[in-house]
Amino acid sequence: MSSPVPSSGPDPAASGSPQSSASANAVDSKGLKGGALGLVSSVVIGVASTAPAYSLAASVGFIVASGGSLLAGTKAPGIVLLAFVPMYLIAVAYAELNKAEPDCGTTFTWGTRAFGSVTGWMGGWGIIVADVIVMANLAAIAGSYSFIFLGELGVSGAADLADNVLWSTLAGLAWIIVMTWICYRGIELSARIQVVLLSIEVVVLILFAAFALVRVYTGTAESYSLVPSLDWFNPFTLDFSSVIAPAMLTAIFIYWGWDTAVSVNEETSEPDKTPGRAAVISTLLLLVTYALVTTAAVAFAGVGTTGIGLGNEANANDVFTAIGPALFGDSPIGTFCMLLLAASILTSASASTQTTILPTARTALSMAVFKAIPERFARIHPRFLTPTWSTIGMGIASCVFYVVFTLISPNLLNALIGSIGLMIAFYYGLTGFACVWFYRRTLTSSARNMIMRGIFPLVGGLILLAVFIYGTVQFAAPDWLTDADGNNVTILGIGAEAVVGIGGLLIGLVLMGIWWARHPDFFRGKTLPRRAAEREVAS
Repeated sequence: MSSPVPSSGPDPAASGSPQSSASANAVDSKGLKGGALGLVSSVVIGVASTAPAYSLAASVGFIVASGGSLLAGTKAPGIVLLAFVPMYLIAVAYAELNKAEPDCGTTFTWGTRAFGSVTGWMGGWGIIVADVIVMANLAAIAGSYSFIFLGELGVSGAADLADNVLWSTLAGLAWIIVMTWICYRGIELSARIQVVLLSIEVVVLILFAAFALVRVYTGTAESYSLVPSLDWFNPFTLDFSSVIAPAMLTAIFIYWGWDTAVSVNEETSEPDKTPGRAAVISTLLLLVTYALVTTAAVAFAGVGTTGIGLGNEANANDVFTAIGPALFGDSPIGTFCMLLLAASILTSASASTQTTILPTARTALSMAVFKAIPERFARIHPRFLTPTWSTIGMGIASCVFYVVFTLISPNLLNALIGSIGLMIAFYYGLTGFACVWFYRRTLTSSARNMIMRGIFPLVGGLILLAVFIYGTVQFAAPDWLTDADGNNVTILGIGAEAVVGIGGLLIGLVLMGIWWARHPDFFRGKTLPRRAAEREVAS
């Protein structure tokens, strides 16, 4: 086993001399299994973490329409392209910061280095709370699709259980437990399973898009189907505050997850290079996949508010299941294709359940190592070399949150995508700003540094900040999200998406204050002090 790269040491590439004021409490190794992953494995983990099939199934409808009226409409593919821009720019920021400090805490560590302990802590909390919340949605999908898949296989009565709250919740909890166990057993086992699950997803998504587009262009589609046009890819004719910003938050959700490739940086070969490359490659692969499938879905189903139209609220939670029967028909081949579609969404949600645990556990591990949370979360399994308390704690927290939300109202699960978008915009944007500030002294040393460490991360951060602000305002409207009966989904009279998103971040402030009062060393800069890349010294 190769030894991990020091997680808090100086960056030879960013500094002309060794860090002369290294903290006495600096940690060289957290005990993770270094060298376990290569570039391909890292890319697989990065792409699989986004759950492409599930993300598209659960998000395309909300990009097209919301609150019973069209949002982006036929310009949904343009929104998907636009959302890629900040994702790519922030992926560059991740790659650049990872060169300086390949620490599994990512935003937590880099935010602390750049801006100090409070900002860094909140960045780490943003990762944790977003992952815990999304686990409820992933588990709900995995649970219900377990029965849908069994029904497609011909198991009598199984499909009926998909809509049964009790049985689908139990199945979702089972998925969380199984995936937590896999993550506990080791990063290599996790990576091998991801290769299989992702392969199923990609094949089925390509099949879906090809089938839909062939039917549209050959004139064998439905009467409401639409022929794609270049105008679909131009979202700039839409209003920014009321359409682009909220639609972007949903579109950002479907890209979210590629940063898992960076959170396992201490377990990769060449930790300072491989994770960053994997992050950038992951975003590019996702762009191609999402643009193709979104265009195919809009083309075949149209944006009508009835039937299989993507503007129909009844289809918003799962557009593939709505489109599938009309697309594939009821022939034996069509039945087989529907089976594959169900399998892809099941494997997508279950795969993402697993890869969501990975970054959360490693963020908590890093925070614990630097004494920002209880040190028990820094414990590593002596055989599997994985975080123990952090991994199991993530599984338990996810189960509790899932059950609580389900007991309050299953409709609240619909509010999670937008609220998670707020948290993603928060900690991704923070990472962009952290990159600029960390490298501020070296930005003018070359054109490459100015662009990759300055302009790109700054623009990405500003875009996400604007989307965060405007999205919050729209999500707070009481009538922004409605349930199947047309009732507003609110908490204390405020749109549920805004309450869950902002409320999750505010809870972090309270918890941070409590830990600060009890264990102030981290907040005094004793365990993870601020620093910046030093000016490069000519040799």
